[in-house]
Amino acid sequence: MSKGNFAGIAVAIAGIVVGAMGVLTVQKMFERRNTLRTEYQDWRKLNLILQKIDENYVDSVDRQKVTDAAVTAVLAQLDPHSVYLPPQELEESETSLAGGFDGIGIQFNVPNDTAVVIEVIPGGPSEKVGLMPGDRLLKVDTVQIAGRQYPQDSMVRRMRGHAGTKVTVTVKRDTEIIPFEITRGKIPTHSIDAAFMVGDTTGYVRLSKFARTTFKEFTEATAKLQGEGMKELIMDIRDNSGGYLDQALLLSNAFLQKGDTIVYLEGLHRKREDYTADGRGALKDVRLKVLISEGSASSSEIFAGAIQDNHRGLIYGRRSFGKGLVQEPVFFTDGSGVRLTVARFYTPSGRCLQKPYTPDYALEVYKRYGEAEMVESDSMKVSKGGILPDVFVPIDTTRASDFYIKCNRKATTMRFSSAFFDAHKAELSSIDDYGALLRYLDGVGLERQFLEYARVHDGLVPAKGEWEESKSYMMTQIKALVGRYSKLGDNAFYHLYLQIDDVFAAAIGR
Repeated sequence: MSKGNFAGIAVAIAGIVVGAMGVLTVQKMFERRNTLRTEYQDWRKLNLILQKIDENYVDSVDRQKVTDAAVTAVLAQLDPHSVYLPPQELEESETSLAGGFDGIGIQFNVPNDTAVVIEVIPGGPSEKVGLMPGDRLLKVDTVQIAGRQYPQDSMVRRMRGHAGTKVTVTVKRDTEIIPFEITRGKIPTHSIDAAFMVGDTTGYVRLSKFARTTFKEFTEATAKLQGEGMKELIMDIRDNSGGYLDQALLLSNAFLQKGDTIVYLEGLHRKREDYTADGRGALKDVRLKVLISEGSASSSEIFAGAIQDNHRGLIYGRRSFGKGLVQEPVFFTDGSGVRLTVARFYTPSGRCLQKPYTPDYALEVYKRYGEAEMVESDSMKVSKGGILPDVFVPIDTTRASDFYIKCNRKATTMRFSSAFFDAHKAELSSIDDYGALLRYLDGVGLERQFLEYARVHDGLVPAKGEWEESKSYMMTQIKALVGRYSKLGDNAFYHLYLQIDDVFAAAIGR
């Protein structure tokens, strides 16, 4: 071996030694440090990590961003309903259940790419300046919201604001462009979407949420129905995702006898607490039927469970959502908050309302379709959580012709109803009687006009036999959507839509 080769090998060995010394030097630097004591029992490790980031991280740290991310990640490890809410989300969440909010006082939908006013709240700021049903919303202040798939929640956010502040809303009315300067005010929200008689002695109430004003609204609505002869009530809480516990207790109390258990809660740090009826409810002698769905959750399930376990009425529909956790709010001075699960709800017979925490928890309701639970009662199990109905009503899959599906995808029925209102605004806006509305809808040729609209605007023509298959179902929907533009509002919509509602039909005995 030559000397040159030997020298090369020596250099290589020296390099290895130097590299090793570098590693050893770094290792010794860490060995000289004291090992930090960590114990999971007192959360010390989490605190130490955040402290070391603060003291040693290579760049400046956005403490708010890191803190929010850490809190969100921690709560996600507990259960699906313990959540952190930043200031804006907390405010919106609280407002949605508070029974009122600051805003301009309109209800709208978005049949295509432009929002259309369907209701102007009586006495509200928008009515005072002259906004009308049928107005197309073009701009909020200087922001264009029409014709560009502008998110609906963003529209709402721009129109809301503190009472006393001003906002300019530009609308299109027929061919005229009109800007309205509106001073925002306090707008009441309602829990009851509809309340009316569906027979000589049977009333119907549609309850959308359990807000601060729910029991007050319910008491007023049912007193009116009792005055009209109600002896039996069909209570519709389908897709009601819940809300305040006290409102569910008050509502249950209205129907139950003294001493009947409504619900009880219990947790590791919460002793069992029972809630019972006081026997002073005004509806103890009214026959009761309750309609539920896979979207009925939380307070809705407490109410349904209390009625079912006390044998006070029958439950119709499909297994409810299965949300039986008690959230306790924790508020912070920066406007944010935490909703922390502290206990579970149990029905009077001891059934836990909460469904299991599965990896696909958020999609569990959709899995019910694949597991046949929506069409077969045998697929429902108590162990899956929620309230099981006394009378199971499967979803109806027989009405969905290709024409119906295509119209749904393009929102043809909704857009037609809006266009029809534009052409018949004066007539529809004057109707305040249900019988008169039915006579009007039956006499204006809605079927012919809808089919022409679908052909001209969406290029949709039913194949042979398709219209006969879907006609009854689709025309009832169309009448309900058009009827909503009358003075009867949602009362007209639900009254008409119930004609094709299988769960309602089972409850009323059709």
